[in-house]
Amino acid sequence: MMKAEWMVIEMSLHWGEKRYHAWNYHLRQTFGEKVFKVALDGGFTCPNRDGKVAVGGCTFCSARGSGDFAGNRRDDLLKQFHDVKKRMHQKWPKAKYLGYFQAFSNTYAPVAQLREMYELILEQEGVVGLSIATRPDCLPDDVVEYLAELNKRTYLWVELGLQTIHEHTSQLINRGHDFACFLEGVEKLQKRGIRTCAHIIHGLPGESEEEMLQTVQACSEMDIQGIKIHLLHLMKNTPMVKQYEQGLVKFLDKETYVRLVVDSLELLPPEMIIHRITGDGPPNLLIGPMWSTKKWEVLNAIDDELKRRDSWQGKRASTLSQKTGTV
Repeated sequence: MMKAEWMVIEMSLHWGEKRYHAWNYHLRQTFGEKVFKVALDGGFTCPNRDGKVAVGGCTFCSARGSGDFAGNRRDDLLKQFHDVKKRMHQKWPKAKYLGYFQAFSNTYAPVAQLREMYELILEQEGVVGLSIATRPDCLPDDVVEYLAELNKRTYLWVELGLQTIHEHTSQLINRGHDFACFLEGVEKLQKRGIRTCAHIIHGLPGESEEEMLQTVQACSEMDIQGIKIHLLHLMKNTPMVKQYEQGLVKFLDKETYVRLVVDSLELLPPEMIIHRITGDGPPNLLIGPMWSTKKWEVLNAIDDELKRRDSWQGKRASTLSQKTGTV
């Protein structure tokens, strides 16, 4: 067995019960206790909706800007924070919090407005940091400088939507930016040492499994610290419904998705933090795939497939990150 492969196996022994570098494990190692996200809707919009880039938004994006489980947009941020925190405490009575600006593009506003919102949440008792979801074309220099300031005094993640590296898919889903734009956004953040998480989607219309894994491979070679692997969900009242009716959208079955996720984990470097490997939409809005509503069954199936293969995150990674000094 090659030395690098032994190093991957040794690293994998430090992920607790998982064969991948799970988000929950990372947070417990960082803070020494349970930390959960308090998902917020800051009232933002998106340049892909308001006409700056396009209108209508990405074809898969819900009316709530992918913030369907965030706080109520009609409430102020403090009420949202306390309402969501209370709901999450039913599952985890003792925990600390990350303020999660989730819905729409959460850097798409003047710095003064962002500062007011972010600082308000950071002031709340038990908040240990922020996670900010946005688009790579919503990172003007003054916003990035403020994020760099935040990064020096709190625990910060910026989550960037990529979804796919393939231009034909990006156009089909009305993404409104290309892969080069995403790489420019990552470069801006990495120059300032800001933790960056890429979002990708398996099951986008017209993409082959090979193309999906090409997106994963591209992420494995980027200077990013985390990734979210999403399953495509078709939601009611989204533009993608028309594409579905035209036969352009085919749902992945559970077995295929599980296999793709494990293939993806094998390609990703072991130090990359896996923020998400599945997800579920609100049942009352979900058109499909319906099997995704049984989230724990999907997560268990991924664990079982990793064990069946005797595999782990990074097993097929071409190289380990230079930052770890293991190459």
